[in-house]
Amino acid sequence: MNEMDKKELINKISEEVISRLKKIDKTDSISTNDLERENNNSITPADVARYIDHTLLKPEATEGQIKTLCEEAVKYGFFSVCINSSWVAYCAKKLRGTGVKICAVVGFPLGAMDSRTKAYETRNAIENGADEIDMVINVGALKNGDLKTVEEDLRSVIRACRSTTTTKAIIETCLLTDDEKIIASQLVKKTGYDFVKTSTGFSKAGATAHDIVLMRRTVGPKMGIKAAGGIHNFEEALLMIRSGATRLGASAGIKIISG
Repeated sequence: MNEMDKKELINKISEEVISRLKKIDKTDSISTNDLERENNNSITPADVARYIDHTLLKPEATEGQIKTLCEEAVKYGFFSVCINSSWVAYCAKKLRGTGVKICAVVGFPLGAMDSRTKAYETRNAIENGADEIDMVINVGALKNGDLKTVEEDLRSVIRACRSTTTTKAIIETCLLTDDEKIIASQLVKKTGYDFVKTSTGFSKAGATAHDIVLMRRTVGPKMGIKAAGGIHNFEEALLMIRSGATRLGASAGIKIISG
């Protein structure tokens, strides 16, 4: 994509999203009453549980904590557990036959490693039992305007996946301008990913309603969007869903569905 094409893309999409963004400001200040008027009060905690990738990505996570994560995912009906790739084989054994999916992060949390390394980690995670892959894009290349490198990095992970693997790309929205978020989301869609995801949860900030609306208007109505980072309670989860998220990444899943 050359500079002229990039500017045309930004201008076209930006015109479409401006009016929508006026309804949701960057502080995400929407009241519970507003959500209820949008009929989101009909969404039950059990409904929200099926949106959640129950997450534990801390480097100090112990076997006991990962075991508890798996048990909680089964008990509360979460969609998946989201873990570092070293825990995939363990979780695959624990969750076999439960219906809970296994989501492994790749190139996490920086996204700055070589594409071949990301591809290897992806193949290894899938061989060990991962159903879903959440990869971190090369953020530095994106900000440098090196879209060819970003695209090839995305494709390297896609090529390492199976046809049955659900793929998500983390663009780390808190490090990007709105124009960069648009470009990143378009590249993720172009390269065939199932989801574009906001955040690792390990940078300066997590998901915002502003970003979810922007990403939804960019990728259209059919592609998945995962909001991750900073979702602490049921109201915040509803806000993300209302804004266009179809999956939620959260370490506070139990608190979220418990009100």
